[in-house]
Amino acid sequence: MEFLLILAVVGGAVLAVTGPLRGKARFADERLEAERAELDALREAKYREIRDAELDYRTGKLSETDWKALDRTLRAEAVDILKRLDQIEPLP
Repeated sequence: MEFLLILAVVGGAVLAVTGPLRGKARFADERLEAERAELDALREAKYREIRDAELDYRTGKLSETDWKALDRTLRAEAVDILKRLDQIEPLP
């Protein structure tokens, strides 16, 4: 009986001491998820920009020179976003 009481007290103490540490881990996971979601949205927006620029070129709204320069810039920005996504830890 005393053993169970001691075990309960020790278990409660362990939970009380490690509680803040567990909270920080949860916060870090939430922060990573938020960052991942933001980068996913940026990636999709950049892909949309690339498609819109190509459509503008094909419909004659952009010259070939302007389109190539814009396309090169947009694709470089997309690559940067993809690299940032790769640096985030993968989902479990």
